[in-house]
Amino acid sequence: MSIRRFAGIALSGLLALVFAACDADRLSKLKPGSSSGDEVRKLMGQPTLEWVDADGTRVWEYPRTPEGIVNYMLVIGPDNVLREVRQVLTEENFARVRPGMSSDEVRYMLGRPAHEVYFSLKQEKVWDWKTKVEPGMTWYFNVHFNNDGVVTRTSTSFVGQGGG
Repeated sequence: MSIRRFAGIALSGLLALVFAACDADRLSKLKPGSSSGDEVRKLMGQPTLEWVDADGTRVWEYPRTPEGIVNYMLVIGPDNVLREVRQVLTEENFARVRPGMSSDEVRYMLGRPAHEVYFSLKQEKVWDWKTKVEPGMTWYFNVHFNNDGVVTRTSTSFVGQGGG
């Protein structure tokens, strides 16, 4: 393995650890049932996306992709109080993705993908989320969409970090 490639892998792993440590510190300061939406924004920053439900509940997206293997959804009630903190990149959520779902439904469930790639010959867009990193290998969960933004299937893949 070349020094440059090894350094890139090591830096990627180090960044993931730093993000995880920062998130753990920030999230430990938030208390569902008592922390306010303002406190959430002060500690976590601006969410990348906000969904507003009919009852006024807001769901804020805090992705840690493409480097991390977590995405957070923080649920703020209509009273501006934090209700729930969810790490959404889980095997249970991956199993819930089904053909026929819209890209909006998938984004609400899993958060921002690490990558989006369009394959013109297949006429499909594929979103992926990093799921685990092992020595020499990074695993991804993939969702395949047709041109209408509807899920056609899911798959898993890996990228090996070979020598060179």
